[in-house]
Amino acid sequence: MRAVVTGGAGFIGSHVVDALVARGDEVHVVDDLSRGKRANVSGQAQVHEADIRADTGRVFDEVRPELCFHLAAQADVRVSVERPDFDADVNVVGTLQVLEAARRHGTKIVFSSTGGAIYGECDGPADEDHAREPLAPYGVSKLAGEEYLAAYNRLYRTGHVSLRFGNVYGPRQDPKGEAGVVAIFMNRLREGGTPKIFGDGTQTRDYVYVGDVVASMLAAADHDGGVLNVGSGVETSVLDLYERIQRVAEVTREPEFAEARPGELQRSVLDPSRARRELGWEPQHSLEEGLAETWAWISST
Repeated sequence: MRAVVTGGAGFIGSHVVDALVARGDEVHVVDDLSRGKRANVSGQAQVHEADIRADTGRVFDEVRPELCFHLAAQADVRVSVERPDFDADVNVVGTLQVLEAARRHGTKIVFSSTGGAIYGECDGPADEDHAREPLAPYGVSKLAGEEYLAAYNRLYRTGHVSLRFGNVYGPRQDPKGEAGVVAIFMNRLREGGTPKIFGDGTQTRDYVYVGDVVASMLAAADHDGGVLNVGSGVETSVLDLYERIQRVAEVTREPEFAEARPGELQRSVLDPSRARRELGWEPQHSLEEGLAETWAWISST
């Protein structure tokens, strides 16, 4: 197939590119390289250095893709709070540009969304019908993107899919960008520093390995359309995560504790049973296996 991966030079996107190349697809990457790295991209994919807000139509007219994995985004929650207009411009206007380009060419879209940032506080595993109570503009903009995909599905009878990810981690996650806690902790240990835990460390997240996320995206390309959670369904506290990381890294170091950050979620965990039923997908990596693969990568860079 001819496929476009927006944000394909980034953490998750570059792994999607690898999977598509491995199965023999013609792969095109749309990335402005503001966060992504050209070095992440397989040499068998064509890179279009472009901004989804302005250049998507041109690239789609040239490539005429059958499939689009839309991962390009403003993904930093702090930036979304400080610059909500910029966040909306990239995540809402940019997604609309992708939708319009896809409409003209009959392209199927698989959209990367977020579970934790959309659901807000959870009192247990949140399914797709859980109340949507985002605490930051980032979650609002991702939810808006989902609603636009749903509206296009109704209006144009398309089959676009939105996947709400848990906390994705794995190789190529930039520990110095808008990284997740796994990359940050591992990088600090590698450099001989002391990881910092905000609050008391009992806050929980649903960690899902990047390879499993990629598998869910490929499976979603054959889905009829809708919203599905992609997570492990397991809560892991920050303290427990750090203990596991120390074991994988074979390093023991007391963390530094700091004041809790305002607005940080205390519990976030997804119910992935719909993806299991409708995609035949479930995570293949335990947290220990995923952390080991991530540490092997980060300790070698």
